[in-house]
Amino acid sequence: MPPTTDEDAPQDRQRLSPWGLLRNWVAWGLDYAYVGYWMTRSFVGHADPQQYLAHPGPKAPVVILPGVYERWQFLRPLADHLEGNGHPVHMVPELRWNTASVSDSARIVNGMIEERDLHGVIIVAHSKGGLIGKAAMLQDPRGRIDRMIAISTPFSGSIYARFLVGATLRAFSPNNATLRSLGAQLDANSRITSIWGAFDPHIPGGSALSGATNIRLRSSGHFRPLGTQELRDAVDRALADLPG
Repeated sequence: MPPTTDEDAPQDRQRLSPWGLLRNWVAWGLDYAYVGYWMTRSFVGHADPQQYLAHPGPKAPVVILPGVYERWQFLRPLADHLEGNGHPVHMVPELRWNTASVSDSARIVNGMIEERDLHGVIIVAHSKGGLIGKAAMLQDPRGRIDRMIAISTPFSGSIYARFLVGATLRAFSPNNATLRSLGAQLDANSRITSIWGAFDPHIPGGSALSGATNIRLRSSGHFRPLGTQELRDAVDRALADLPG
């Protein structure tokens, strides 16, 4: 079955069969195996985020925004793919482990874009990075950001957030003031492509965003789709639809 691209992509709310439950548990396990591998790589690797600026390509600049507790290295597979396709790739290592507030992080992102004098920027973000990206779009008075491709972003929050320990994770509650404020501001939504997995163990309600281009993948997971060809193809299609 091809991925859905309608604005109100369906969400799986029906009671699952035993096979469906098993499939979701397997997807959950594979998701954390992916996280473990790339988290380890981010600790032991010595990559320099400036390496992506050594050979800037001719296409629109891309700013990569990871999710909470993710360092910039976590999105290297996607960044390498975009660089290989001719996009100058810009990391924001100042976000560190991405635990600051969405609004503060958005100011850091816009400051980097301004400092590097980037125009026609495409944000490619994962999870919390998509919230930061939307906030940056709304704080972008000079119109430097053209569009965002958000992957597994909790635009409407997650019902699990209220049970988590620490304010950093509880901030993803559907009742969070920042989330509700972002959700109420619709102007940027038409310039956002939201992509998420068939089953996301962290965002069971999915990542559909009103007024955006919504793409629901066949593959499952919150993290593991980042390493799939299906995700890369979806990102490439979203990039091809940009004006010009």
